[in-house]
Amino acid sequence: MMSRCLYVFVSLAEIFVVRALAWKDTPTLGSKNTPRVLSKDVTSGDEFGYNVYQYRMFLNVDDYDEIYVGGDQVVLKLDVNDYRIIEKYPLKTPEQQQCKEGSCQNVITVIEKFEEGLFVCGTNGEKPQCWELSTNNQSLGKRESVEGMGISPFLHTQNYLSLTVDGDLYSAAPLDSKGGALQFRRKAGRRSNLWMYDRWVSEPTFISASWVERKDDPENEKIYLFFREKNSDLSPEADPWISRIARVCKADEGGSKRFFQNVWTSFLKARLVCGFPEESLYFNRLQDIYTLQAEDWRETKFYALFTSSWNSTAVCIYSIETIEDIFERSSFKGYNKDIPHPRPGTCVPNSRNLPLATISVVKDHPEMTDWVHSKDDSAPFYISSNIYTKIVVDRVQAADQRTYNVLFLSTDTGKIHKVLEAGSKPFIISETQISSQSSIQSMNLHSKKKKLVLGFSEKISTVDLHRCQDYDSCENCVLARDPYCSWTKSGCTPTDLGGTQSVMNGETSVCNTSAKVEEQLRRTKRDAASPPPVDSQNVHFVPPGVAFYLSCPIHSYHAVYTWEHGDKNSSCLQMQSNCLHLIPVMTQESYGNYRCISREKDYTKVVKEYQLVQREIQDTNTEKNASPAILGQTLRNLLLALTVILCCVET
Repeated sequence: MMSRCLYVFVSLAEIFVVRALAWKDTPTLGSKNTPRVLSKDVTSGDEFGYNVYQYRMFLNVDDYDEIYVGGDQVVLKLDVNDYRIIEKYPLKTPEQQQCKEGSCQNVITVIEKFEEGLFVCGTNGEKPQCWELSTNNQSLGKRESVEGMGISPFLHTQNYLSLTVDGDLYSAAPLDSKGGALQFRRKAGRRSNLWMYDRWVSEPTFISASWVERKDDPENEKIYLFFREKNSDLSPEADPWISRIARVCKADEGGSKRFFQNVWTSFLKARLVCGFPEESLYFNRLQDIYTLQAEDWRETKFYALFTSSWNSTAVCIYSIETIEDIFERSSFKGYNKDIPHPRPGTCVPNSRNLPLATISVVKDHPEMTDWVHSKDDSAPFYISSNIYTKIVVDRVQAADQRTYNVLFLSTDTGKIHKVLEAGSKPFIISETQISSQSSIQSMNLHSKKKKLVLGFSEKISTVDLHRCQDYDSCENCVLARDPYCSWTKSGCTPTDLGGTQSVMNGETSVCNTSAKVEEQLRRTKRDAASPPPVDSQNVHFVPPGVAFYLSCPIHSYHAVYTWEHGDKNSSCLQMQSNCLHLIPVMTQESYGNYRCISREKDYTKVVKEYQLVQREIQDTNTEKNASPAILGQTLRNLLLALTVILCCVET
């Protein structure tokens, strides 16, 4: 036996490798775990015409049309309507002129609405500094500066967060240049400054802080703190990190002069779990939190993004009522005596009068015995092999006048996934590639304008939450189940309360006869203005004995695609955004009509149709005189065949 290998030119081999790799990364058709629509090209969004390094901190006031953005040595005021800079305010300080090489940045890390202006802090050459900026007369003006240690980190890469509530500033930032002594504090404002007891947390990474307003019960309003900390369980099978939720009372003024003065008297924490309790399988590393506030505080929800040691990401949803129930009813871990009155962690009018027994439990046993589970205890709301980094959630009214929650998740590769919260199950509407060069560092939601504001290391972009133009028919518009879009006489457009849509089920039966007639009239007008390609372009004259392939575009990754040829059906061969049909060797039975069929739920359509006709090659001279286009197609067909059949043939 002898072995004879098939060789191709080096240029063709390079193309072969590229196509083979692209084929490997193609998402699975028909899977509900895949975004239904994938953008084929990079969608850069609307960019602001000002470049400065390190866009990390955003403040958008949803009632207005502007946002504030912090960069390196500057605060920008931007108009989200016409994508222009209203004002820029430089914050380069004398301290930066004297700092060491490589540490002279003043990266803005805190921008908060404070009293009647802005409270802005930056790293200031590793000497954190804050400024109060006036925003009177639509203009930023410097008022005074204050020392920023404990509010801003020394380096922008260190862990930090900030929050303003009713004129008080809450923050977490290191107290030394190495990033140590990190704790959550009330640092400035109307109420007294408070800090944490050192033993309450172990090497924490703070993720988010949120105030849940209770209009009917303001004395019991609390600040909720989300973080992860080092696990005290050092066994090999234990995850090194534990995710936590903690709370403090907004009215907390610390203890008496004798005990716990200027220290939180209401601090309690609990383990925040996301996973499969019956299997003891958890996503332990909290990455991001979004608080979806509600008019009735009892309906407030927290959307938490977790990663795991096995490179998967999960989203778990927590209700404020479940969280409050744990803090109000659980026992205190390690505490076996009668619980004193008032119960530790209870909000009281004057915390300085709390009895020593109550504060002692907070001091020594602040952790709850019970864990905080997500709304659905059996499993996370959404699990993905994608590595997500940021999450925001928008509430939108659809054409059926019902309100839906839509999640926007950023990946570590510069993509945005749009996910519908359809009851207890996710529906992944779309994937949009925002940048192919860098990852998204910051993502903020401007719900009023229905835009995402995205920060990259080199630019700021805004992206519309709706992309209705991606759906070209009533059926596609409905199957998308996108509450931002509905089908109207003008096509698939941003939601019209009189439009056609089926968000919960995606049933195309709602595309009634009249809607289909309107769609046909629209297509007729469009085709009259721009005639479609003639059918002859889908007719191919192919000689026998060669490899050949047919291609049709993938419009939905939730659909199943098949090729029909006579009475035979075959599944499609995926490559990037195309569905292929490979014919390794053309024979007499290979000729005839081929149709690429898409089937999704109750909707079937012909995506592409071809006719293959036999072309005889009589002699060598005929082949030599063949057009370059035909020869190129033959080479491409051969190349594709090589990705499927063996490269070596035994003879």
